[in-house]
This record gives sequence, structure tokens and C-alpha cells, in this order.
Amino acid sequence: MAKSSNQTDPRITAAAAHWSHRMVTNGVPLADFYDVTTGLTQWDDWCAAWVVRGKVHDGLGEAAEAEERLRSAAEHFVTAAACYHFGKFLFVHDLDQMRAAHDLAIAAHTRALPNMDPPGERVAISFEGTTLFGILRKPRDVHSPPVVVMCMGLDSTKEEMRTNESVFLERGMATLAFDGPGQGEAEYDLPIRPEYEAPVAAVIDWIETRSDLDAGRLGIWGVSLGGYYAPRAAAFENRVRACISLTGPFDFSEAFAGAPGLTRAAFIARCHATDEDAAAKIAARMNLSSVAHQIECPIYIVGGAMDRVLPPDHAQKLADAVSGPVTLNMVEDGTHVVNNRPYKYRSASADWMAVHLNG
Repeated sequence: MAKSSNQTDPRITAAAAHWSHRMVTNGVPLADFYDVTTGLTQWDDWCAAWVVRGKVHDGLGEAAEAEERLRSAAEHFVTAAACYHFGKFLFVHDLDQMRAAHDLAIAAHTRALPNMDPPGERVAISFEGTTLFGILRKPRDVHSPPVVVMCMGLDSTKEEMRTNESVFLERGMATLAFDGPGQGEAEYDLPIRPEYEAPVAAVIDWIETRSDLDAGRLGIWGVSLGGYYAPRAAAFENRVRACISLTGPFDFSEAFAGAPGLTRAAFIARCHATDEDAAAKIAARMNLSSVAHQIECPIYIVGGAMDRVLPPDHAQKLADAVSGPVTLNMVEDGTHVVNNRPYKYRSASADWMAVHLNG
């Protein structure tokens, strides 16, 4: 990779500082994180470097698959998908590179699905004349399990969710992570949709067609910007029995102006906006203040007091505004999504969801 100077691009420094815990917690080996990020000086090289590293894991997966070591093959392919995903997740200034890396992530993760434990199924959900894609995973030996619908954030996709899914699967709940408008596979054709109850309704309609799932016991979970989407949907969708909001914005227009530059650029791109002013108008529609009182189902809210991406006090604002039972877990030493201290919320929130869906 070409290096035009010895000066490290501040976007590399920012990405490493803001996202290191997330990347490792969600599937990138720690050694890979250090190998790749310490070898970079230019942001333009970020995506290609992660593709190179992803192909190492892809190759290991292919070798294991050829030898019929299928469990190992799935693990390698999932790791490859994580590397490809984090190459593309904020690389919105070069759409060709971003999409090529994204295609590799989808292909690697899809290849892993049949041999994951438990296995996964790639599903297609009709939505307003187009298709949303998701990953359904069901716990082993549970007949007609409850379902947790998983809402992605600004730069997350369903291929990043394996470690988030596991805590629910281990407690007897199915997971359905899906890419909604402005997210993952849908981001190229559908812009960000502040009124996220619409795609969630389509997802729940689809769940109701499945005889192997219990649509009457349905929860919703959202991460980062998905922490807005999930409660937004719960405010309108009475089929949701319990909601988890993980460091989401209460009023994204307030958060947008102070968000890191890479985050603002990703939001502009995924809104299909012409400039920051146009994107700011869309951000202004992402405000829970007028609808949060309609949330009557139990809600578990996670905040990170050291969050540098979204204002930490937004968790308290949501807790104060809802009408139903609230559990607020404010992690005092937690950063954005509390990826630096996942043990302080993941198992507890999954236990909470299990009580409300299984109880």
C-alpha cells in the first residue's frame, strides 16, 4: 500500500480510537487489529488493508471446508466477514471499494451460515416493492422459540452481529438481524428511514408467516442509531413485547452536529443526501420526544457515560419519557455501545429479555 508521507491521517487515528473495542468485541482478532491499523498512514488504504486481512481468514475457511472441518470453516468465514465489514463500514468516500468489500463480507458470512452453531438462514423480506435481507438463527432443541428482532445502527450490518446474537440464542431465543433502509444491503437503494416502524412492521409480518417461530413472543433490540430505531418501532408496534435500546440517540439532530467526522460522512451518504445541510434535516426527524410516551412495553436502556459518539444523557431522556416499565443501565466507564465493557450489559440485558419473552 502506498504511503504518501510519514504523517498518519487523523481519520486512521480516529477510527482506531473510536472503534477498536467494537471491532475486537464483534469478531476481529486483536492481533489483526493491531497489525492492520499500525501499518496504515492513509485513510485511502483502510478498506484495502482489511480486505487483504479478510482474505487470510477466507483462505483458512476454504482449506477447512475442503477437509470437511465444517465447524472450523464457519469460524474462519465469520472472521473474514468481520474483517471485510470493518473495511467498508465507514469507507463512504469510495463507493466502489466499499461495495466490493461489502460483497465479500456478505459472501463469507453466507458461506458460514449452514455450519455455525446454531446454524443461520439468509432470509428475504418484502418491503414496499423491494427486499430487505436478514439472518435468522434459532436456538437448538427449542420448539417455536420467541424472536428478538435486531436493528442495525448507522454503520453496522447483520454480518457483524454474531457475538450479539449469541447471548440471546444461549437463552432459548431466536434472533433475526436485518438490514433496513440505509443499512447494509439496503443502503445502496434505500436511504435512511427515520420512521423505522415501517420496516419493522414488514419484518414482524414476515415472522408471522413462519410456523417455526413464536411471533406472539417478540422482542426488539437496537444498537447505536438502532437504539433510536428499536424504541421508535416499539412506540408504534404493539406486537413488540420488550425493547432493548443500546446507547441510541434521543434526538439525533442534537447528536449529529457533534458526531465524529467519519460518522457524519456516513450519515450523509446513507441518507442519500446532497450535503450536510440536507442530512441535518433528516436527522431532525429522528427525535423520540414526541413518540416515546407511546412506548408501553418494558424497555431496557443502556447508556455509556464516556460515550464520545452520542450524548450520554440521551439514555436518561428516553428513560424519563416512556410510559412502560424501565430498566436503565448507565455504565459509568462505558464508551459508545459500551463495547469496552460488554460484560456490564450483554448478559444482563439478555437475561432481562428472556424473562419478558419466556416468562
